[in-house]
Amino acid sequence: MRPAVITPARVGIALCLVAPFVAMLWVGSYAKTDPALMGIPFFYWYQMLWVPISAVLTMIAYQLWRRDQRARRRGVAAE
Repeated sequence: MRPAVITPARVGIALCLVAPFVAMLWVGSYAKTDPALMGIPFFYWYQMLWVPISAVLTMIAYQLWRRDQRARRRGVAAE
């Protein structure tokens, strides 16, 4: 029997990878100048904040992928 294609880990991976795209493509949510942070308009610092957030989410997705692959190999090896 084949392991499931859609697993909770893969859903988590998808969410981690899609979240930055949704956040950046929804321009209406951050196309404003206030609140400013140290004189930097919201539009700019919000986008720059997503750089480290995206890196962390990509790292989480990678760790989930590795865990999912190990689990799939154990499942195949057990058969």
